[in-house]
Amino acid sequence: MRLCVIIAYLATFASFAQIEIVQYSAEFVKANEISLKSFRYDTKTLYMSKAQGQFKKLNIKYIPTVILFHNEEEVYRVESGISLKLPENSIELIENKIEEIIESKF
Repeated sequence: MRLCVIIAYLATFASFAQIEIVQYSAEFVKANEISLKSFRYDTKTLYMSKAQGQFKKLNIKYIPTVILFHNEEEVYRVESGISLKLPENSIELIENKIEEIIESKF
């Protein structure tokens, strides 16, 4: 029984280490950003004024935009559109995609 718990814990921990959530935004839309504090993964917020290269590289069209990376590859994107507001269920959408990634490992 203990061995199963340890294996499950290690597998879950390993999958967390490969997941990163990045919010691309600008200072003038801070009020429309989502809080990434609820996630137990690597998270960061990058602002257009300080990371223009990444915005161009990833073809960020709307701010804020939240991108979920797994093994450094983009797997999911939530964009605000012209409203400059992310969907109200953005966190739920990201959590659902993370669950899919974790479940696919088993």
